[in-house]
Amino acid sequence: MSYAVQSKEGIELNRLYQEDLSVHDWYRFVLSFPPHLVRKYLNKFNISDNQTVLDPFCGTGTTLVECKKLGIPSIGIEANPIVQLAAAAKTDWSINEKVLIDNSLKTAAYAQEKLKSLGDRIKVLEPEKNNLLIKNSISAAPLHKTLVLIEELQEHRCDEVFNHQTIALAKQIVYSYSNLHFGPEVGVSRNKKIDVPVIENWINGVYSIAKDIEEYKKLTHVEARVHLADSRNIVSCISDNSIDAVITSPPYPNEKDYTRTTRLESVLLGFINNKHDLRQCKENLLRSNTRNVYITDNDETWIKNNLKVIELSKAIENKRIELGKTSGFEKYYHRVVELYFGGIAKHLAQLRIKLRPGAKLAYVVGDQASYFRVLIKTGEIIADIASDLGYNIESIDLFRTRFSSSTGDYINENVVVMNWQG
Repeated sequence: MSYAVQSKEGIELNRLYQEDLSVHDWYRFVLSFPPHLVRKYLNKFNISDNQTVLDPFCGTGTTLVECKKLGIPSIGIEANPIVQLAAAAKTDWSINEKVLIDNSLKTAAYAQEKLKSLGDRIKVLEPEKNNLLIKNSISAAPLHKTLVLIEELQEHRCDEVFNHQTIALAKQIVYSYSNLHFGPEVGVSRNKKIDVPVIENWINGVYSIAKDIEEYKKLTHVEARVHLADSRNIVSCISDNSIDAVITSPPYPNEKDYTRTTRLESVLLGFINNKHDLRQCKENLLRSNTRNVYITDNDETWIKNNLKVIELSKAIENKRIELGKTSGFEKYYHRVVELYFGGIAKHLAQLRIKLRPGAKLAYVVGDQASYFRVLIKTGEIIADIASDLGYNIESIDLFRTRFSSSTGDYINENVVVMNWQG
């Protein structure tokens, strides 16, 4: 079992160590934080196997997987459906790996036959779905083969292993079949993948999952639950007085639309079928960019008396006026900041009753300068909000520094460490 730790504070890349690839690499959100950081705070907080860890912004399950590997029960909350499925599958090690392989090979054979029978007839997405995608996200031949494979997966569905097959396919859609690149913004590569061995690559991914299941089978009993929910509304998700530690990384306040990063696999696999589905997904997310701000939003009421947020919002709006910026999105920059920190405050307020006295918390957050280069000291502001809500701030630890393309400077990612005494 791996216990590798980060060797140099503040300058290492946010990356997976080679020894951490198992399970984590089944499907990983490009902006995920690394397993070694989770281990650091599990160790720092002295968390044992009779305690429960919560990740309220769990993404693809980095915290949950690491807890399960170490025998520690965990709970996750995630609002993006494809990402929630990934976290749930990555923490379900109860499946029979032979069933996974056998059903997948059978499905692959049917898909190959279907492709032969179709000949030159090419499957395409319905216009409504296609319009949701970034243009040229995937070329015609890989898309055709993927749609056939998805049909055969449904036709020969085995419920025991379907989720694992689905995330194996989700990973291949993004990293093997598509024309997308991440830097970390999602974009389309100049060099398009005209054709790809779709079925073969998927089967290789399935074999990798089966190998990891066999390795970690003995830890099947360690509980890990993943709720599809909004982290700002957790009243019904988690029992009161049940959480011993929180290790998480909420979205950062910037212009990254997190639903774009997972758009291709979400659409192809049927998690988002139209604009209504997309909006519903966005509405359940913490407001962190102008693409998911709505007229009915009111999370700013939670920070109406916080001077740091008020002053930051004014600084951004004043800078917009000074620069003469008038686009619709730019006019929302100051509002995003208010809604973001208001959503964090709402989340932290609801969380209190769920925590056991003495609970430890670690929030990984990044400073930002996306809005007219006005520096947002995210960690400091979250610490201020948490303190107002009764949390005890222990430290703000430097995780790493990273280069900001908007300012040309290096800015910090920090871990806000706090506790709740009840």
